[in-house]
Amino acid sequence: MLLLPTMLLTADLGVLWLATPDLTADLRPSGTELLWITDVYGFMTAGFLVVMGTLGDRVGRRRLLLVGAALYLLVEILMLTAAAVRSPALLIGSRALLGVAGAAILPSTLSLISAMFTDPRQRTRAISLWSTALALGVGLGPVFGGLVLSALWWGWVFLLGAPVMVVVLAAGRSVLPEFRDVSAGRLDMPSVPLFLLAVLPVVYAVKRIAEHGWQTPVAAAGVAGVVFGWLFVRRQRRLAAPLLDLRLFADRTFSAALAILFLGMMALNSVEYLVPPFLQMVGGLSPMAGGLWLLPSAAAFLLGSQLTPPLVRRVGPARVLVVGALVSLVGYVLAAQAAGPVAAAAAITVIMFGVGPISVLGTELAVTAAPAEKAGSAAAAGQTAYDLGLAMGIAITGSVATAVYRDRVASRIPAGTPAGAERAAHDTLGGAISAAENLPAPLAHRLTDAARDAFVSGFHVAATVAAALAVGVIVVALTALRRPSTVAVGDPRPEGSDRAETVPAVR
Repeated sequence: MLLLPTMLLTADLGVLWLATPDLTADLRPSGTELLWITDVYGFMTAGFLVVMGTLGDRVGRRRLLLVGAALYLLVEILMLTAAAVRSPALLIGSRALLGVAGAAILPSTLSLISAMFTDPRQRTRAISLWSTALALGVGLGPVFGGLVLSALWWGWVFLLGAPVMVVVLAAGRSVLPEFRDVSAGRLDMPSVPLFLLAVLPVVYAVKRIAEHGWQTPVAAAGVAGVVFGWLFVRRQRRLAAPLLDLRLFADRTFSAALAILFLGMMALNSVEYLVPPFLQMVGGLSPMAGGLWLLPSAAAFLLGSQLTPPLVRRVGPARVLVVGALVSLVGYVLAAQAAGPVAAAAAITVIMFGVGPISVLGTELAVTAAPAEKAGSAAAAGQTAYDLGLAMGIAITGSVATAVYRDRVASRIPAGTPAGAERAAHDTLGGAISAAENLPAPLAHRLTDAARDAFVSGFHVAATVAAALAVGVIVVALTALRRPSTVAVGDPRPEGSDRAETVPAVR
């Protein structure tokens, strides 16, 4: 019941990446619009996670999960409408709302798991399965998406999660218990806009500067976000019941876990979201074949995540994290040299095997470092780092890859290419392929070859950036986790820390 919606949230991402060629051909978004369609969901999820996690602690985690599921279902219908009317702007807005719904669902599922499983080893196993479901969705999403895309209009992929959310809404009240922190004070409403005004402008500024370079209005937005962030922190320190308990960050393990999740997921998504279009538009695979080629990467993540708990009990979390990051580093190096679909698929498989321990351990360390009554806030903070890393991977590295593509393709467009086709090719690889359909065969081949070479160059740069981020994970694990400062993974919490109250479910 809790793993299905968790897996769905990331499966939808995998489906979207696989549908990108059809989406590009049908909606004809600009390169900037395409990036926003891809990553606005992650930004909004990251922006609202802390708010939703704290809200769940107060109003009930099951209740928030059901509200999020209902909103998610409604927004999927709205996205289908956006695809039908061919509106990139409506699709961007719909995916922004989807991020809000996802922010309500994710911390609710993880905090419910943390509260339901009080035995340390069972809790570690449950969180491991939750993390596995989260990333397994990314691997299985393209497979399900390939099935839909091979038989139906591409817009139907937006309803992939509808059956799951219907099941959650129908059975959630009777199957899931309700948990809340009865000692929590009222939700501090001024803190909510302060947090959003701190996170979203900074993310927007980083994205725009990475894509277009330094722009004074954009930089001003980033500075404004920093100012609001300072005001938010100042207010949280003065509140008895803050939106985000900053005392959690005093724990070295908690802070390190968030840094590891952010860097690890940013590295992963710097490459992962580019692999499906690489397989289809460079390798020439169909959506179904592309999805099947990604199955080994899903299996590799599953294996890596399931090996994590027993390895941690033998050698400790720091060593497991370092080994996982080293394995992913090897994968990023392979990706930085990949020239064809076989090499790209092999690279992402190695990467996913190494990222498995990072995802599982980062989440587990963040949750177990906090007392049980703060599980919602801790889970939300951890998931914020996770999702913000994923979104920033697309925003920053994706923008850099796009800039590299545009620079390379501009110098390689063959002579005689019509102005309209040249503009389309300069924007995206999908635009180049669509434009080539209306050109004479020799010119079309030269144009698509130039665009594919430029895309591969951008892919290599993205993989190089990801490798540097993986090194950052290794540094944090070696320096901050040498001595566990609180509760080790799989060990009992200190006596008296489990103070959350179980509230009988209302049938």
